Amino acid sequence: MNKIISRKIISASLSGSMFAVVLGLTLPFGETYPSLSAYLYAFIVSTPVYLMYSFPAILIYGVLTSIISDKVSSVIAAKMKNDKSDIISSGILHAVFGLVLLWYSLGASILFFMTDRMLQRKNKDYKPLQAMKSFALPFAVWLFFMGMVYVKDILIGG
Repeated sequence: MNKIISRKIISASLSGSMFAVVLGLTLPFGETYPSLSAYLYAFIVSTPVYLMYSFPAILIYGVLTSIISDKVSSVIAAKMKNDKSDIISSGILHAVFGLVLLWYSLGASILFFMTDRMLQRKNKDYKPLQAMKSFALPFAVWLFFMGMVYVKDILIGG
C-alpha cells in the first residue's frame, strides 16, 4: 500500500505541475492580448496562481479518488475475469470523480490517470522518500514562473 500511495503522490506532483502550465497556456489571465508578449506575460503570471490552487486539490482529492478508483476497478476486473476492464473502469471512475468542477477538474483527472498509468507501467517500487522528493517539481515550477515575473518587473517595470 505504501508504494501505491507513493506512486500516487508522484503522479500528483507531475500531473499537477503539468496541469497548471497547460491551464496557464490555455486560459491566461486577461481578456485581450494585444501582442504575443502580453499573452506570454499573462501565461507567466497565471501559471503559479493556478498551481497554488490546483495542486493541493490534485494532491488530496486526486490521490484519494485515484486509490478508490483503482481498488473498485480491480474488484470489477476480478469479477469479470478481464484485465482490460481494470484499465477501462479505472479510467471511467477517474473521469467521474474528475467531473466535480466540470471541465477543469476533468482535465486534471485525465492527466493524473495517464501519468499514474505511465508510472505504474514502469513497474517500479516507489518509496515514500521519492514521493517527498517529488514535491520539488511543483515548487520548482512555481519558483520558475514567479522568478520570471520578478525579473520582468525589475527589468521592465510593473
